[in-house]
Amino acid sequence: MKAYLFDFDGTLVDSMPTYAQAMLRILDDYKIPYGEDIIKIITPLGLNGTAEYFIKMGLDLPKEEIMRLMGANMLEEYTYNIPAKQNVIGVLQKLKENGANLNVLTASPHITLDACLKRLGIFDLFNNVWSCDDFGTTKANPEIYKMAAEKIGEKVEDILFLDDNLGADKTAKAAGMLVCGVYDDSSKEYTEEIKAATDYYINDFSELLEIR
Repeated sequence: MKAYLFDFDGTLVDSMPTYAQAMLRILDDYKIPYGEDIIKIITPLGLNGTAEYFIKMGLDLPKEEIMRLMGANMLEEYTYNIPAKQNVIGVLQKLKENGANLNVLTASPHITLDACLKRLGIFDLFNNVWSCDDFGTTKANPEIYKMAAEKIGEKVEDILFLDDNLGADKTAKAAGMLVCGVYDDSSKEYTEEIKAATDYYINDFSELLEIR
């Protein structure tokens, strides 16, 4: 593979517990009930999309205030504490040495995304680091993958997309990308569904080097 498009939370970094806590804390504070599948639903939406979804759930706050609360809840952890997942840094370095075009597409905002990647020393390995906000839509929309492919300069079908989220994996596949599911504790109950919906599946990032 020569072009890759990586999710961030739960794929490159071990952040899903923090991400979930930051989102659900707002619903808990305002006593908004939610189902067990809430994290699966909101993960591909980005802050803007999640804020809109929370409003539909009954959260009576301006969208901008909800987004501010989300960012504030996440900022310190992403800036100082969240680690890369096992073998991620070494594999990314190897792919870059081999001439791969590496890119990130995530629902996380740049304020947390960029700070975390820079602290981990891998920000400069990527040709592009995108938040969904850069495209004005979410990873639940197939068009975002086509737009990303155009900016990368490769055909959609020549890019390998990696994500731990079932919804994002299915949407990227529907858009025409090759898709690799990634194991994460936060989505382990969907492992078999992700495997069925994707072209590849990895439990550890080192396995990515075996995909040709």
